[in-house]
Amino acid sequence: MYDLIKNAVHDDASAIEISKMENKNVTEVVDAISRLSLDETMKLGMQFKRFPLGCDLTEVVAGTCASDLELMDLLGNCRLSDMIGSPIHICAYAFADIGEKFGMTGLEVMQKVHEVVDVPLDLDHFGENGAMRLPKNISGCGGECYNKGPAFTECPRGRIHERLIDKELEQKDDKEEWVKLSSSVAVNVTSEQTGDGHAAPLKEAVDIAELAKKYGRGLESIMFVGDGYDEVITGFEKSIEIGADVIVVEGGPFNRCENTTEAFAKTIAAARILAPGKVVATNGAYEHEVRAGLRSGLNMVITGFPKNHHGYMCGYEPGTARRGKFGLPRIIQIINEEFPNRGLPVQKQDLLALATAVKIAGPDYVYPRKIGAYHVGDAHWATLINSGMYKNIALKHTLNEIVELADGNTIALHGGRFVSWVIANELDRHVDEIIISDVDDWVLKNTVDNLQDALNATIIAESDDKAAAKSADFSIASSTMIPVRENILKNVPNALTLV
Repeated sequence: MYDLIKNAVHDDASAIEISKMENKNVTEVVDAISRLSLDETMKLGMQFKRFPLGCDLTEVVAGTCASDLELMDLLGNCRLSDMIGSPIHICAYAFADIGEKFGMTGLEVMQKVHEVVDVPLDLDHFGENGAMRLPKNISGCGGECYNKGPAFTECPRGRIHERLIDKELEQKDDKEEWVKLSSSVAVNVTSEQTGDGHAAPLKEAVDIAELAKKYGRGLESIMFVGDGYDEVITGFEKSIEIGADVIVVEGGPFNRCENTTEAFAKTIAAARILAPGKVVATNGAYEHEVRAGLRSGLNMVITGFPKNHHGYMCGYEPGTARRGKFGLPRIIQIINEEFPNRGLPVQKQDLLALATAVKIAGPDYVYPRKIGAYHVGDAHWATLINSGMYKNIALKHTLNEIVELADGNTIALHGGRFVSWVIANELDRHVDEIIISDVDDWVLKNTVDNLQDALNATIIAESDDKAAAKSADFSIASSTMIPVRENILKNVPNALTLV
């Protein structure tokens, strides 16, 4: 595995071989990456962030709540997050605390948020009794561990993981309804990584993981860097064991390595290879870790509004990380410094385009389903199905209509990403030739290779839209991104469009 991973830093064929492996040995992957230099680690992580090896999005997820917020402020935070297209990270204990203050249940607060936004909702701090309930010295924590700096195995004041079980039991009957309103659910496996003072026991994570799977919700597993080797291996193994789609890596004071930058980068790069849903996030990382993580393939940073604990847990250094910070704009700036002129992070119009592609494909086609050797999309595709955004999209053409409108025996698909795979798969029963056209040589080659292995029709690569259209009986602009559609129509004005 070491030779394969070492080669994959620069060699596409080796990366593809690793990506296609069904069951990767966690220890072998972590061990191999531990022997790479920091520069090699970063290149490897970015290699596995490329389409179609992994999820190539870079986004922020915003924690909008805190126990001492007014209901109006919570809803306003959620609306603002929705306006910019940031999925909302829901701290269930805070929703329940706000509800208690305003004569509501936590679920009723969740329902109010669900009604006013259409971005995905990510549920966290949720246990065997439903919304966790915590004493005020925890729910209003000032962030001592992040402010003091590494390294800790648990809360420096020794008070995690206290729970107000009686309050939890009062609203336990609402447990499944919370999950039904969510797009994804986060669980924590750090108790298995020597972090038993930091998180609930694994049995609670397993319980909620099973509930998430019951309702078809995405599952995120939170693990920490810890000692950078044995504990990382345990974190990955437990995450995969419970069926996680997304791997969430916590650094900060829970990165106890001598070289915290390198250890965080290596954990992110390993997650890029091991995450079943190809999405790798962080919920806590100092600024130097966030930057190294972004260069190593990290594609989701959980941040927050003032008073929310995620507001200070990402993007700040020891001595500056404390409760009250507004982390969201800082993380946006860090991402733009690391990836200038890219229009990042993902914004509302990007998320709508992605949700449209997901709706065209339909729930039965997307991750974890595969076409050929790859999943159709990633964990984002599965979670978007359970968002208001997905439900509210009115399609110009359904998948069946697209196939019915395609007239001829040679069809050109202009745009080679996942929606074209789905269309090609449906066309396969009706045509002899499918031409894939894309300006990105990497996308073109991997799409054509994968589809040729999976379908009966002859799959033809063509980098020029005009040439593809000229050779085809019918053209489809197979992208839901408006700028991409417009570029295709400049060369192929008569192409059938999806949006």
